Amino acid sequence: MQSVLIHCYSEPKGKYVTVDGLKTYTVGPSSAKQAILFIYDIFGFFDQTLQGADILAYSDKENPYQVFIPDFFEGKPADISWYPPDTKEKKEKMGAFFSGPAAPPKTVERVPKVVKAIESQFPGIESWGVVGYCWGGKIVSLTSQQGTPFKAGAECHPAMVDPNDASAVTIPLMMLASGDENPDDVKNFEKNLKVKCHVETYPDQVHGWMAARGDLENSKVKSEYERGYKQLLSFFHEHL
Repeated sequence: MQSVLIHCYSEPKGKYVTVDGLKTYTVGPSSAKQAILFIYDIFGFFDQTLQGADILAYSDKENPYQVFIPDFFEGKPADISWYPPDTKEKKEKMGAFFSGPAAPPKTVERVPKVVKAIESQFPGIESWGVVGYCWGGKIVSLTSQQGTPFKAGAECHPAMVDPNDASAVTIPLMMLASGDENPDDVKNFEKNLKVKCHVETYPDQVHGWMAARGDLENSKVKSEYERGYKQLLSFFHEHL
């Protein structure tokens, strides 16, 4: 697998289409028979996030992927200035967002519909993986259970880690946690998994380092960003 990572990201490799009424970033060769649903963090379409999709699409020469990022927040993501929620005002705004647009049941219900809509527009797809970041990690936990359309799932610096979710997961799962997640929750999540899994913590990385909050001008963050995506590629290569 060759790296396509660049230090200063300026030009996405994909395009935007409409899927099930949602603006959706799509990237990857149309001939690829495997696809990855990419569930972004609460900050939406950030450069570091789009770069991650591009990396997944093209870096594994043996297994290229069609990658899709639906805009589940419909053009109204959270403001990155709210994080970390270290003031009363920020906490209130984050709380309202998580109980409103980002309430997990709303997206969990829509995911299977989006997958079917993508398949109708891109009929060559034969199998699916899913990866979620922060808030998206929670969605992965809840859509990787009985009846899931996915063959494998991955969570990067997941939010709302609940060990009780893990026991219901039915597909191979990878979790790459940051140093900001509760270590006991991560440990117990891994303990409750009954499927093939890889759970690892990047202790010196912040929540969001593989997506919107990744400071790729920092050489250490960039290195760990690259390592994280290499791990994702290896995991999907094995399980899709």
